[in-house]
Amino acid sequence: MLAASILLALLAVALAWPVPVILARARWAPRAPALALFLWQAIALAGGLSMLGALVTFGLIPFGPTLLSGAGKFLSELFSGDHSVNAGLAYLLCDCAAVLLAAHLIFNLVLTIVSAEQQRHRHRQLVYLLASPDPERPGTHVIDSAAPVAYCLPVGLRSMTVFSAGLVALLTADELRAVVAHERAHITQRHDLLLVAFRAWHLSLPWFPIAYRAEREVEILVELLADDRARHLVADGTLAAAIIRVAAENSVAIDSSAPLPRQGSATVATAELRVSRLLSPLPAPSRPTQLLVIALGIALIVAPAYLLVFPIYG
Repeated sequence: MLAASILLALLAVALAWPVPVILARARWAPRAPALALFLWQAIALAGGLSMLGALVTFGLIPFGPTLLSGAGKFLSELFSGDHSVNAGLAYLLCDCAAVLLAAHLIFNLVLTIVSAEQQRHRHRQLVYLLASPDPERPGTHVIDSAAPVAYCLPVGLRSMTVFSAGLVALLTADELRAVVAHERAHITQRHDLLLVAFRAWHLSLPWFPIAYRAEREVEILVELLADDRARHLVADGTLAAAIIRVAAENSVAIDSSAPLPRQGSATVATAELRVSRLLSPLPAPSRPTQLLVIALGIALIVAPAYLLVFPIYG
């Protein structure tokens, strides 16, 4: 299984640095956010499988020629006390590292999900206490605040839309409808689940620079997806105007006729990108490019699974 271990390690390295960097710089991604999001998920899943797989396949080399036979022999010796195979310290350390890494990733995922749900529950309780239901918009609550705020919270199978009195006073009726449609798209497309998964990956590997980059890129892409959903209800210019108004009210320097300063914050850069693609829309990638990206994403997921399951390494 040495060949499989080496291949998985090389794939893990590729998915940890050059591949995500290339994707983050891809110019087609903002034009096809759903496609880019699919590729980010494929990279994260394949990267995790490759890291764990490289450790497992190397650690099981002394126990058998394939993953299944090696795992069976390892577990048999572990529980029976029959240590007929002299595995060596390096192999045993890899086995232990694989188990600890898997447990660490799963624990952080569960912890992040539980923490996010607790925060949402507390947030909903505060909204019930501090906000008033909007009689004109079912499922909507208005907070008595001058700051322009809008977001949606999941409530079972439904959602609760929350916006401030300041937002209502700031925007026109169409602009407000665009903002509400954007926020509701986050819930209907369950972006919260996706963000939790990438946040857990980042928290699990805080020393891993690409984990932060992946989380950041996914946050941007879900904003673009929500914009695309809102564009079905209002004109692009209306949604762009709402973004500009809210950004300006929050003291963010944004101008619809000129790019935002690149030295600005991540929020400024995201707002610039959103406004730019609304006011100057570019065509989606060609059909061959889309099919190529889909094939690449599928190949990234299949490759480590194939190396783990099939005994191509003899």
